[in-house]
Amino acid sequence: MLEIGSLVDGKYKILNKVGQGGMSVVYLAMNEKANKQWAVKEVRKDGVKDFEIVKQGLVVETDMLKRLSHPYLPSIVDVIEDQDTFLIVMDYIQGNPLNKALDEYGAQPQEYVIEWAKQLCDVLGYLHTRTPAIIYRDMKPSNIMLKPDGNITLIDFGTAREYKDKNVADTTCLGTIGYAAPEQFGGMGQTDARTDIYCLGATLYHLVTGRNPSEPPYEILPIRQVNPALSSGLERIIMKCTQRNPEDRYQSCAELMYDLKNYEKIDDFYRKKQKRKLGLFLTSAVLTLAMGAASLWGYLGAKDMKSNEYEEKLRDAATTQEYYNTIMIDPGRPEAYHQFKDYLIEDFTLSKEEGAELLKLKTGLDVEGGGGGYDQYKDVLKELKRTDPAAYQEVCYGIGEAFLFYYEAEGDRARYSNAAMWFEEAKEQYPVAEIYCDMADCLKEIDRLKGAQVLQTEKLFEEYARLWEMLLSLKEKTQNFEGIDAKIQAWGEINSIINAEIAPLIEMQATTPEEMTALLEEISASAEEITLSVVQKELEVLQQGIQETLRKIETVKGR
Repeated sequence: MLEIGSLVDGKYKILNKVGQGGMSVVYLAMNEKANKQWAVKEVRKDGVKDFEIVKQGLVVETDMLKRLSHPYLPSIVDVIEDQDTFLIVMDYIQGNPLNKALDEYGAQPQEYVIEWAKQLCDVLGYLHTRTPAIIYRDMKPSNIMLKPDGNITLIDFGTAREYKDKNVADTTCLGTIGYAAPEQFGGMGQTDARTDIYCLGATLYHLVTGRNPSEPPYEILPIRQVNPALSSGLERIIMKCTQRNPEDRYQSCAELMYDLKNYEKIDDFYRKKQKRKLGLFLTSAVLTLAMGAASLWGYLGAKDMKSNEYEEKLRDAATTQEYYNTIMIDPGRPEAYHQFKDYLIEDFTLSKEEGAELLKLKTGLDVEGGGGGYDQYKDVLKELKRTDPAAYQEVCYGIGEAFLFYYEAEGDRARYSNAAMWFEEAKEQYPVAEIYCDMADCLKEIDRLKGAQVLQTEKLFEEYARLWEMLLSLKEKTQNFEGIDAKIQAWGEINSIINAEIAPLIEMQATTPEEMTALLEEISASAEEITLSVVQKELEVLQQGIQETLRKIETVKGR
């Protein structure tokens, strides 16, 4: 063992021992010239059986970390080997591993766990997007250091491996029972990014429930069976992470990160079961309907009764009819509209029949047994628009997103056209709604042109020129737009339209191959400037699509 006060390699002064594992000791050291503290991990040859095998693993670990740079990973600065020891000099991480917090305090606060989960998801996403991808494989509380500032650092890369695309199985099965995914124990192919997602889910389960999955009965239950006060949104995230079949888990850290950021939106309390992009619609109880000539006290009493009835029926609503009836108690309140929309998309889809039910909110709710017939239900959203314009736009935007992202219609045209009907009403409050409406207009214009081939050539020239101007305008609007997801989606639609319409756009002299190439290269360059890890998958798909279109333009150009 190193002696306290000794000098290693002429520059690292050993201050004290800070930790010890099965085959190594960790010391706090000071580089006095640089006035900086480091951690020195010592592995002694005489204390380890099969040292050469262990050394191989240490070399792999250190080489791997040397190539990495991430705020939640330690940095390796030096590796020192002599006849008796193998020393690794790395960042000294102040704080304690999360297993110590669990031992001392039990289950951790849900809000803390969510924040740690986001950081862990971010660092795993970083590892998975290296070339080749790095699979960590040993996520657990003891490998996560909690620093005094509340942030975490992921340590111990002894079981990490580089993903090899053609491997059908891992050569070794490493990990910790209870946290490790089933495929880490052989017979299910090699580990990949989804393995780390399983390990992260098991770790979150331990942190938020206090129950160790590596101890009997070795199971991961729905977290609300352990603590009913926990979020059902977080429960769904953890259960999806820890599915036995990798195909049933999140397929990437980007997918998981989105849900972690929006876990409250998929909570049962709000019935927010969106997979991506649906915003959180906060309720506001605004009662503005006058009660005629009733006295003030009579008015307030009646208002309270009405509010109580509304809230009671909304709480119990479980069918389309019941949501309609709740809406009609007070059409000037937004909550029932929101919850009705969420009810229709709770299976992550919006069927054509369910879409028709939402359209009735604008055109009339002719519901059998609703009382008063069709006229009473006609255009009930007008009352919400009159009493609370902001809430009206909020509802319209939410329904627009339901159509855009969940509608089970064939092709994009029906999704966009139905969504645009609602987004038009929300453009003042939601700038992204205008982007979506412009996309819908472009697709509508293409449909019109497909049905207008009998038009005179001169007219077609004008119409295709208009389509090209619409694409340029859409690109211009996205240039300084802050919504990354909508921007990437708009760029993807522009590329798809150009890809499909290259020949007629050129034939009708709406543009030139050079102008199309310039536009797509400009989009590609803008996309390269986006470094957010959570959208890297979408950006890769976009860039691949642009490259395909550029090749197609060259082919058409060469004819």
